Amino acid sequence: MRVLFVTHPEVTIDPAVPVPDWGLSVRGRERMAAFCARPEATSIGHIFVSGERKARDGADMLHERHGCPVTTDSRLGENDRSATGYVAPPRFWEIVDRFFAEPETSVLGWERAVDAQTRIKAAVRDCIATHGDSAGHLCIVSHGGVGTLLLCDLLGEPISRNHGQPIAGGGCFFAFDGATWMLEHGWRDIVP
Repeated sequence: MRVLFVTHPEVTIDPAVPVPDWGLSVRGRERMAAFCARPEATSIGHIFVSGERKARDGADMLHERHGCPVTTDSRLGENDRSATGYVAPPRFWEIVDRFFAEPETSVLGWERAVDAQTRIKAAVRDCIATHGDSAGHLCIVSHGGVGTLLLCDLLGEPISRNHGQPIAGGGCFFAFDGATWMLEHGWRDIVP
């Protein structure tokens, strides 16, 4: 079974709103609409999504376009950064660098990278088991940080930011075989 791991595209950043409640921006919605029209998206049979609004916005767009069922799993959420709340760049990116460089350390109270990786792997394996032999690809709409952690595992490599998505605002996807846990292709832009 083919699994598509999709990260939400650009969001509306509002420091007054909790990060998990940020939605897709106009640009993010345009890019997600382009993904919905890709041939890969037309073969989706079931969508699993993080509980965070930005990911749910993307999953809702796929559902509206293709009518496949959507299941929310909070374990597909981004690494827990609630200890700091919103941190503006460039400081945010400095903390992200430490998160990946020190995977067994809780950087400023953030969830440890090793724990986030264990969580995302377990969640994805459960999504695969739930989808089973159902028709169509399985699609997971989630986040860049945990996607990078999952990709590192699929590649059999240590946790590293070197395997992060190539687009800073998000909106990338990779594909792998859910039965063999073998990567089909790495990060690609959701816009064809």
